[in-house]
Amino acid sequence: MIKTLKEIFKQLDKMTYKIMKYGLEFCFTICILAVFILFTYHFTFPSPSMYYIGISLFRISLIFGIEFIICGLVVDGIKKQMI
Repeated sequence: MIKTLKEIFKQLDKMTYKIMKYGLEFCFTICILAVFILFTYHFTFPSPSMYYIGISLFRISLIFGIEFIICGLVVDGIKKQMI
């Protein structure tokens, strides 16, 4: 299964691959920011608002990452008229 996923990603259109790559880098940056906020919450004075901001950013980064992958695969399929 992992082998087939690698093959699918290798066959992506260059523009779709570039958009997916930059999108995932953006999501990773948001995730790192969320982890930093949660570490700050853990090691300093705990504030409920800081916790909720960190958890929300982490969830948003995961959701956006999954959406970039799924939408990239669907757009590539539409471009190649497979769908």
